[in-house]
Amino acid sequence: MCVNENQEVESVPEKKLIGEVTHFFTNLSVAVIHLADELKEGDEISIEGTTTNIQQTASSMQIDRKPVTVGKPGQDIGLKVVDRVREGDKVYKIVE
Repeated sequence: MCVNENQEVESVPEKKLIGEVTHFFTNLSVAVIHLADELKEGDEISIEGTTTNIQQTASSMQIDRKPVTVGKPGQDIGLKVVDRVREGDKVYKIVE
């Protein structure tokens, strides 16, 4: 929780680390993410690093060039991203 300048309490979304970017295909704008936890299509995620700060909905996920709706821990997934990400960036699931 946060208190803004008008002394109103604001809810700060909670983030859970679910993976790390291991590769980025610039021409496709696709990140390869090694998952440490489950990721479902439609989940709100945040990708963060030294120069990266992106929030988006997880969509267009693939494993071995086949569309999937769920990625499980230990899997490497391809995820279409809205902007450039970098190897080593952390991927968080936003939990309301």
